[in-house]
Amino acid sequence: MKNKPLRALTEGALMIAVAQILSYLKIWEMPWGGSIVLAMAPIVLYAVRWGLTAGLLSGFAFGTLQFLFDGGFAIGWQSIIGDYLLAFCAIGFAALPRRAKGGIFYGTLVGCAARFLVHYVVGATIWAEYMPETFFGMTMTTPWLYSALYNLSYMLPDTVLTLAVFAVMYKPLKAYLVPVN
Repeated sequence: MKNKPLRALTEGALMIAVAQILSYLKIWEMPWGGSIVLAMAPIVLYAVRWGLTAGLLSGFAFGTLQFLFDGGFAIGWQSIIGDYLLAFCAIGFAALPRRAKGGIFYGTLVGCAARFLVHYVVGATIWAEYMPETFFGMTMTTPWLYSALYNLSYMLPDTVLTLAVFAVMYKPLKAYLVPVN
């Protein structure tokens, strides 16, 4: 494939732009940040198609845009780095199982789990002082439980939504949901 780096860069820029546009179409938004959107699908797709480095870089770029243009909700530089730069960068780990049969689906699970893990740790450490006494009708005794519940409340539907998008796209667009190289 001639001009492969240019093609990868162009596709990455398009996927980041599509992800940013999709991030404005919120299905549901949490009060302290986090929302259910289709924005992860383009980043996961790009990571699966072009590999780990490209996926991590596109996730990092998308996280930067999310902070800058989506009213980045942060309480300090630590939450900016954790909740935006590292968490969205972690979506790039979707590239790890990309060569497996159904790699787009396994990649979605890996990328979403990696993003959740970052949000979970940041929520339990940096955001711990903002933990309410009750959440979802349960008494909160530890920031680790609160962070798990809070972040799962939007990450789980986000993951299911992303998997559903790829399931619908799989048959007609299978040739585009596989690694390029």
